[in-house]
Amino acid sequence: MFDITRAIPKGKTMTYSEVARAAGRPRAYRAVGNILHTNYDPAIPCHRVVRADGTPGGYNRGASRKREILASERAGSTI
Repeated sequence: MFDITRAIPKGKTMTYSEVARAAGRPRAYRAVGNILHTNYDPAIPCHRVVRADGTPGGYNRGASRKREILASERAGSTI
């Protein structure tokens, strides 16, 4: 699952269910969220995984920080 998340390009997102499906576990979207919530490795861009309705969802550094990072990446800048 971390390899799938690492492969999400800057400025793009995937949903928790898309990550679960890509990992071969289509019903494990909650597990994806729980696992990513414990990630503190900057090489794994867990902030690029969002809810199915497009809202950010949780982030271990705060939802507002997740929105800031995603907006920065869409704009092409770095934080």
